[in-house]
Amino acid sequence: MDASLNNYVDSLPLWKERTQTVDINTGESRKPIPLKDVLKIRGAKEVLICFFCYCAVEQTSGLWASSFMHLYKGVPKDKAAGYASMFFIGITVGIAISGFVTMKLKDHQMIRLDQFLILAGILVMIVPGNAEIALAELILIGLGCAPIYPCIIHSAPAHFGEDKSQAIIGAQMAFAYMGTLLMPPLFGVIANAVSVSLFPFYLLILLALMVVMHESLNKVTG
Repeated sequence: MDASLNNYVDSLPLWKERTQTVDINTGESRKPIPLKDVLKIRGAKEVLICFFCYCAVEQTSGLWASSFMHLYKGVPKDKAAGYASMFFIGITVGIAISGFVTMKLKDHQMIRLDQFLILAGILVMIVPGNAEIALAELILIGLGCAPIYPCIIHSAPAHFGEDKSQAIIGAQMAFAYMGTLLMPPLFGVIANAVSVSLFPFYLLILLALMVVMHESLNKVTG
């Protein structure tokens, strides 16, 4: 045990000396790009905000769907929890389907299609009606959420080049965690202060910002 600890301590200086990464394609050494420089890359802010909003939509939907169904739609607690699972079923089915669809569509086309599905689900959620419609709306949102995460990651080299994509993807992960951690609790504060009925409108605002940032990204990076 002591020998393992000593080996660990002895290896610490090696981490401090590691100031370069190696390109797996060319074998060339490359210095890591600091976050402040990543943000200066053309299109970086757009893709980071887009990713932030996507993760916010997905996590807020998954965490608050059952509460919305119970508190606003009047669905019994146990049934509301079952309805909320439709969101995750939608994601599962969407992942399976997207594997075939990506052979026909490019990343930006997939993202646009999935944003439309999310929008359709939110609009159905807003329209008053039978609570059974909740099944359709949650499945639609889940289907729409499924491929966006991998498509944004996969499109990084096309938008920013292979030399910058590693740094961009690292920053995307940071913004993904921020969207996941910050936005669902923020809706909880809003729901407590105002009403849980704002749930679809909260998602709609996040989706609108995501769409604007994605289209701006495509425009500035060609």
